[in-house]
Amino acid sequence: MIYLDNSATTNPKPNSVLHATGYAMKNYSFNSGRGGYRESVATAAKIYDVREKIGTLTGFPSQNIAFTPNCTTALNMAIKGSVKRGNHIIISSLEHNAVSRPVAALAQKGIITYDIAFPGTSVEETLYHFKRLIKKNTSLIVCTQASNVFGFIFPVAAIGKMCRENGIRFIVDAAQSLGVLKINGQENDIDVLCAPGHKGLYGPMGTGFMAVRDDVFLDTIIEGGTGSASMNLSQPDFLPDRFESGTLNNSGIIGLGAGIDFVKSKGIDTIYSHELSMVQMIYKELDKMERVVLYTPFPLKDSYAPILSFNFDDYSSEKTASLLAEHGVAVRAGLHCAPLAHHTFHTEERGTVRLSPSAFTSWRECEIFLNTLKKL
Repeated sequence: MIYLDNSATTNPKPNSVLHATGYAMKNYSFNSGRGGYRESVATAAKIYDVREKIGTLTGFPSQNIAFTPNCTTALNMAIKGSVKRGNHIIISSLEHNAVSRPVAALAQKGIITYDIAFPGTSVEETLYHFKRLIKKNTSLIVCTQASNVFGFIFPVAAIGKMCRENGIRFIVDAAQSLGVLKINGQENDIDVLCAPGHKGLYGPMGTGFMAVRDDVFLDTIIEGGTGSASMNLSQPDFLPDRFESGTLNNSGIIGLGAGIDFVKSKGIDTIYSHELSMVQMIYKELDKMERVVLYTPFPLKDSYAPILSFNFDDYSSEKTASLLAEHGVAVRAGLHCAPLAHHTFHTEERGTVRLSPSAFTSWRECEIFLNTLKKL
């Protein structure tokens, strides 16, 4: 199989991740830090080691990294833990449902109101689209770093600076960017960063995290056993315990640590250049095909993540993907859980075919994809 659906989850996983995950199942299947015996203490140390790796990667304090089952859970915790009745939220028009649905749910319950900012053709224009929507009661802006459908990169550093100047909390969804694009919580004025482990960090499914600045306090949406302050019926007010109720996914987290090591060994800039160069080559070839419809300009460096959406002939996106699958090429079709993005690019009627390479994708595989598409 030629796998070009890495925006959904990276495949294959590095051998180091497979080994670390299996080793952890055998040697670290203990509740970390919730027992005085040697194995529990060793497990806690191993988990903390991964927190430190994430902290180094993202610029957040290690103790402020809270592990979650996925990025969606992290975003729900960050968004719902940030608002009070009467608040106003701004999101972008390219958000995944992991952002837009929690925000819409809060609005449907009459807790908040929200507006949607569109991307511009420049940093200044994009920033203007957000800034003009700020109201007196705007308390939160939530924005993806890179669109999971069209690859558009938002200027998170500029948006973060604007938020800081206006006293607005800033949450970033790094689901499609972390491990491929650089991001730093301190330098980019990000209050909360949410990310999965199974995409650009090459970790196992069922992993993710929420990274929180020191001066940010979030209400909880999940309470339970943390192994700390257990006599108090209130959830702990310190991190990461406040957001880690229940047993952690030790093997997944330790596997994620190996994935981060893999990314660091390759280099984020190297991975991005490798993947983007393939997307650029594919874009040029698709642009020559009369039966192909493209929706974005040529994906320039620093403006687009290595994600490309298109449609073929008058086929539905699902039909194109199905035909490619019959020839051993795996791509994604449909709305990609991001209806706002499709409304923005006017592709809501049939969605798009999306392709996204990884560090393991070869030039030969890209050529086979193109030759297969030409024969449909």
